[in-house]
Amino acid sequence: MLVLITGSSGQIGTNLALRLLAEGHQVFGVDKRVNTWTDEFPYVLQDLSAPYRDFVGGIGSVPYPQPDVVVHLAANAKVHELVEYPHRALENITLTYNVLEYCRAQQLPLIFSSSREVYGDIHRYLTEETQADFVYTESPYSASKISGEALIYSYARCYGLPYLVFRFSNVYGRYDNDLQRMERVIPLFIDRMRRGLPVTVYGREKTLDFTYVDDCVDGIVRGIERLVAGTVCNQTFNLAYGEGNTLVHMAELIASALEVEGNIHVEPSKRPGEVSHYVANIGRARQLLGYTPQVSLAEGLRRAVRWNLEWNEKHG
Repeated sequence: MLVLITGSSGQIGTNLALRLLAEGHQVFGVDKRVNTWTDEFPYVLQDLSAPYRDFVGGIGSVPYPQPDVVVHLAANAKVHELVEYPHRALENITLTYNVLEYCRAQQLPLIFSSSREVYGDIHRYLTEETQADFVYTESPYSASKISGEALIYSYARCYGLPYLVFRFSNVYGRYDNDLQRMERVIPLFIDRMRRGLPVTVYGREKTLDFTYVDDCVDGIVRGIERLVAGTVCNQTFNLAYGEGNTLVHMAELIASALEVEGNIHVEPSKRPGEVSHYVANIGRARQLLGYTPQVSLAEGLRRAVRWNLEWNEKHG
């Protein structure tokens, strides 16, 4: 099987590509930046948010090999940055449209990476897929993911395009410590604590569902297999661990994994557009995909810290 991955230089894309290669599949990537983690699979450098009209053999003038399925991960993904620069949300919508048009031209099934941000800042303890109410859209980023989902559902109805939508939640682990490109909270806290610097948590009660990258990738691979086989299609899933943890507790677990005291400051949440409470109901993924996450936050953070320290030792 040949899998085309957009956003192939990112954390999830890199881990997914390496997992698929290890299982004997072929991978072709598309990204607007160089993959600094690995050179084990071919990819092209292309900004998919540009306006294109040719979708026959690829997107624009860039030819692609003929894949069996497309996994669309590419997006501008930092919530507060899209609040500051909302045109990046429009880019997310445009690139999803372009990928959909490519899939329509090639009659390919599509897996789309959505986000728990589509639920808004709700305060239900467990969030089911049917509970998304787009009136509670919190940010341009969440609006871009809602728009992407809406386009996909419309293409399924109008053109018979088979899809799966995965709503991810705070994925962490290997290949996520490129802080100059994007500051993710877990690698940022690991970096600062290992250097003896304080960290700041915004919101003492802020609770999120953290997902170790291997669990996330396992869910995607299960989706790929079933979508290509035609046994599961046109479904939307939460893909997370299914357990809430406060950011304060997460920071304490990082300090424990690093075996340091941990200088943790807590301040009121102040960034607009951010979700303050989310725990995923993963029952549908369990039932239809056989998805069973294996890595708790405590164990995942131990693995993330170990990988981070080893990477920094090798690469400075």
